[in-house]
Amino acid sequence: MTAYSVVMPAFNTEAYITEAILSTRAQTVPPREIFVVDDGSTDRTAAVVKSLGADIRLIQQENRGSGRATTVAIQAATTALIAGLDSDDVWLPHKMEQQLHVLQEMPEIAACFSRMRQFHDGGDKDAGSGPETDAWIRSSMVMRTEVAVGVGPVTGQDLIDWLARAREEGHRMHLIDEVLALRRARPGSLTYDRDGGRNNAYLLAARQAILRRRERQPAVE
Repeated sequence: MTAYSVVMPAFNTEAYITEAILSTRAQTVPPREIFVVDDGSTDRTAAVVKSLGADIRLIQQENRGSGRATTVAIQAATTALIAGLDSDDVWLPHKMEQQLHVLQEMPEIAACFSRMRQFHDGGDKDAGSGPETDAWIRSSMVMRTEVAVGVGPVTGQDLIDWLARAREEGHRMHLIDEVLALRRARPGSLTYDRDGGRNNAYLLAARQAILRRRERQPAVE
């Protein structure tokens, strides 16, 4: 199967990032590269990453937000595919095998996503009783690298506007109707306030899309 690179932004997740990284190494199809971009953490996140092995590419930057950290990781990748993961979330072992198969069987799509199940920090993530959702987010995304680079920088904390831009450019995306990753619910999560913040992000993305459509419309004399 096609080789892939993990792209993982991280900010103050020393308590969680080991589990996230180990879940990538435990894949039935492991990654060729793991890029962790430490976005100006003030805890021991960088030290924890360094302790996990020299095969992890750690990039450190001043705090610029997870969007910028994701962009840096994408630009560093050398494989044909990139797979995103927030540093407090977890992949299930067969996630990448299934998504790589879909991308191989569907060359017309630019990216593949999946469903995710939420678990509360400190709870039993293996209980299987948390809410499930279609996850058009970083932690379930596998995308062709040339598409990711071509769309341009990731803006904001999440991928909503970035994915909207990709769709406007004609790139098709597919979602597997199966839980392949776990999302940790905790105060101060890297991505954003995952409820209220997501609603605000959708509104902003909609506004940006309207502005882009207006810019493409020919002027009326």
